Amino acid sequence: MRIYLNKISQPTILTLAVLAGLSTQPVSAETLELDTLNVVGNTVTPETNSVDAEQIEKMQANDLQDLFSQSPEVTVGGGPDAAQKLYIRGIEDQLLNITIDGAQQSTRQYHHAGRISIEPELLKRVEVNAGAGNALSGPGALGGSMKFITKDPEDMLKPGQKFGGLVKGSFSSNTDSFKTNTSLFGRMTDDWSAMVSYTRNDTDNYEDGDGNEVLGTGFDQDYVFAKIVGHMTESQTLRLSYEKRQDEGERARRPQWLVSEGNPLFPIDIERKTLTLNYELNPIDNAYVDMTLTLYHTETELFQDGAFGPYYGDGKSKGFDLRNTSILGMHKLTYGLDYREDTTTAGGEAYSDNSAFEDKSEVRGVYIQDDMQITDALLLSAGLRYDDYELDDQIGNNNFDEDDISRNIGVNYHFTDSFSAFASYAEVFKGPQAQDAFKIDFVANSPDLKPEKAKNVEFGVAYDSQSWFGSAKVYRSRIEDVVADPAGGPRLFENIGDLKSDGVIVELGYRWDNILGKVSYHHNEADVDGIEANAYDHNGIANTVRDTLLTQLDYQLDAQWSFGWNAQFVKGRDNVKFSDGEVDKPGYGVHDLYAQWIPSELHDVRITMTVRNVFDKNYIDQASVADYTSISGYEIVRGYNEPGRDVRLSVAWQF
Repeated sequence: MRIYLNKISQPTILTLAVLAGLSTQPVSAETLELDTLNVVGNTVTPETNSVDAEQIEKMQANDLQDLFSQSPEVTVGGGPDAAQKLYIRGIEDQLLNITIDGAQQSTRQYHHAGRISIEPELLKRVEVNAGAGNALSGPGALGGSMKFITKDPEDMLKPGQKFGGLVKGSFSSNTDSFKTNTSLFGRMTDDWSAMVSYTRNDTDNYEDGDGNEVLGTGFDQDYVFAKIVGHMTESQTLRLSYEKRQDEGERARRPQWLVSEGNPLFPIDIERKTLTLNYELNPIDNAYVDMTLTLYHTETELFQDGAFGPYYGDGKSKGFDLRNTSILGMHKLTYGLDYREDTTTAGGEAYSDNSAFEDKSEVRGVYIQDDMQITDALLLSAGLRYDDYELDDQIGNNNFDEDDISRNIGVNYHFTDSFSAFASYAEVFKGPQAQDAFKIDFVANSPDLKPEKAKNVEFGVAYDSQSWFGSAKVYRSRIEDVVADPAGGPRLFENIGDLKSDGVIVELGYRWDNILGKVSYHHNEADVDGIEANAYDHNGIANTVRDTLLTQLDYQLDAQWSFGWNAQFVKGRDNVKFSDGEVDKPGYGVHDLYAQWIPSELHDVRITMTVRNVFDKNYIDQASVADYTSISGYEIVRGYNEPGRDVRLSVAWQF
């Protein structure tokens, strides 16, 4: 049995008749040959956004913007780490489902700060599913999903090694700073292993491409990570992980916008703690049981000692996901249930209570996804998920209870082993949830608030041979009744209209001996109720980066030396309309280089040099807030210039 499940796209809208047919499939001896399956990710479309540990190390990624610098469908607003916002196809992260080792990151603290905090140092890989997702993407994945997966102790240990460690130091020329990581890992028994890691990163304000110091960009960060992995039996694995990330610094009152007289510096501290338990049950030669259970509790706190005194915003999420996969004839059937409870609290000195205000929401889901290998060449994937949302809105005295079904269907057909075509359609439903902690004391939910609903359709082709690889796809996304608190509005979260995101992605690459070359192009058009999506009008919803070209060239000289060049080119645009006028969005081209050396006599040492922004380009990333300062009434609205040239040198010793 030959199955091509690794290269296909988000399925959607399967009829009940097809799903009902599952129970009629006989289970033959062939069904138990699980080693014939090659399943990677949840998608039917070719993956152009995933990032692995090797890429992270060579880029010497320190933040989200570094992490996704070569992912064509993912953009990240720039400036200081605390202000970076993440977008997939122009859709902001609060309309996505984002997890760290399965723990959902769903709450919001401050609309002018980034919502997702991550330390790239111990990431094993990042999986991105763009567009309204399939049933396995989790609740509320209106614009897609993103999974951050951390390393296990066994990923760090060398073959046959019982105990080891990693010491790594990195120097950044732009901020004149050092980042250090110390990790210890080992086997407690043949079946149990553990690791603990500490990362410290203290940076000064960076300089832009013109050599000017950019205030509000320095920070102090501490990251603690611990994980225990146990193989309790041949078929059972348990993982327990804990991470704590602290970020402190003097930031602009609105961290998204450049420091100015009207946007002064204040202390802003951010802390995220996540505790996750993952359990896997996968009996050998059992086609019916491949079960996973994820339990999690994550909390993010944001403190600002600002113009109105100390203010605290806190978001807690706890929940679980229980799923099982069964192979039934030509069907690979995944089904399960999940639950999440979000609590957002806020307060401060003015209220004599750090948690004077509270929003609490819950979402319960049941889902089923079926990948059907109709023939060796034809894969049909389809699924349903039912979600029930409840929200108790304290400030507005409103209670919401919304439920609906999300549907998806997708198809992938291999004309040859190398060439395939795919198409998918998805509908995703999302009910009202707990809102921004820095708004719940004065912004209520409209009593007429409706749920958001997304529709995504995409199709394309893919080619992957020993030498050449590439893909081309076209997508169209619609999110109806988008929820926001519009600027100048009645201080209500309300349905402001529809978000549209259309685009084309093309990727072409070539492998030749020890050389890999790749070029990617993404054209995206996003608008909200007829106005082009921008980070001012549509803060918390969407932002447009119209045309992006990415290039990559990697060269492995020998076992010791490797080199690479990455570049990003974004087309400039003049007179881009927003709600109250027009702004320019200048284009730019930015080049990065890296070289890595593993001394032949010291295979445990890796020395990496990365040069970011080689030609010292001075620019504002188009995923950031544009420059509105020339418009009357918008004198303080401007995103940050990006860092100028930054030479990063790291030395890692593993023992």
